[in-house]
Amino acid sequence: MGLFHEFRQFTVRGNAVDMGVGVVLGAAFSGLIESLVKDILLPPAGMLYSKIDFENLYISLNGRTYPSLKAAKEAGAATINYGLFITAFIRFIIILFVVFLVVRQVNRWKKPHQRPIDAMTKKECPYCCTPIPVKAIICPNCSSTIEKQQNYRNETVKHPRWRVR
Repeated sequence: MGLFHEFRQFTVRGNAVDMGVGVVLGAAFSGLIESLVKDILLPPAGMLYSKIDFENLYISLNGRTYPSLKAAKEAGAATINYGLFITAFIRFIIILFVVFLVVRQVNRWKKPHQRPIDAMTKKECPYCCTPIPVKAIICPNCSSTIEKQQNYRNETVKHPRWRVR
């Protein structure tokens, strides 16, 4: 019973459910992008280039010519299908761009203080010796005002008045 209980907890956990929803939406989105490329974007581009069907662009390695890629496959000819590669490449670029837009928007929604590097970086309050965020100017524990110190980004650096060589 312990194994099934742990499995149920794993599947109900937020990350597993989110990942499952993401996979399903990704599969549906992939079909949509495939239709967009195959049915909407490539036919006008093919008309511009002398009525070319991108999916029938191939090189036959046996030296013979065939009326279509399907005929070459039926004849058992080895082919380099660069038209299918062009279609797949355009699909990849579109999906990559959409994922970029989604990640960019999610990063905009995050609050500035939620950056992971800032959350992991702490400094010590000189008065009560408790760890506090790097950007804190007032300690939340003892309410003392903290002077600006050199931090990991070198935003405010106090230079010494005298240099000893």
